[in-house]
Amino acid sequence: MAQRPTRPRPRRPGKRRAADDLSSERWLLLLGVVAVIIVVAGTIGPWPHRLPPPNVAKPLTMAEARVSNAAVPIERGRRLPALRYRFRGGPAARAQAVECLATAALYEAGDDPRGQKAVIQVILNRVRAPGFPRTICGVVYQGSARETGCQFSFTCDGSIRRRPVHRGWAAARQAARRALSGHVFGDVGRATHYHTDWMVPYWRDSLTKVARVRTHLFYVRT
Repeated sequence: MAQRPTRPRPRRPGKRRAADDLSSERWLLLLGVVAVIIVVAGTIGPWPHRLPPPNVAKPLTMAEARVSNAAVPIERGRRLPALRYRFRGGPAARAQAVECLATAALYEAGDDPRGQKAVIQVILNRVRAPGFPRTICGVVYQGSARETGCQFSFTCDGSIRRRPVHRGWAAARQAARRALSGHVFGDVGRATHYHTDWMVPYWRDSLTKVARVRTHLFYVRT
């Protein structure tokens, strides 16, 4: 007996619409991912992405530094008279203090007598100021054991190993002895910082400029 041909069952409309909806959702999701990738790529720029250079100030030339320093006024009203210094140690300690003062004066100011006295006065002011060592040699060589951070550049830049034979030694030692006996160099007052006028140190604007001695500018804490 011959069998009747079977007829294919018609698909239910609900299932077909569900499959179409699922396919549409997948396409929409794919398009969304592509759109996000395009937006992100537009914000980071072409590949490979290069970071912008850091915001580092360019170093000033000597002429630019002098113009910048000249624009900072000298506030003479903030220049209080320095106190007389009396050394309390024995002969050996005094000789060591004289040598430390004279060395700093000569390396920092050369054979300029006023410059030497100004440097010596700053060192003595620091001995009595908070935040500095309590001895003269301690102040002069503060930070010299580190590669950076020394207070007087000659103590950490190699200059001290090239101790010069200089005619300024006698004047520097004499100025040091007078300072240890109470002589005050009044032109810089109680200044604890200074720098040459052809450079602008990072700390300049945090202090108050109170004096100028030739090419050196002197400051007190604000």
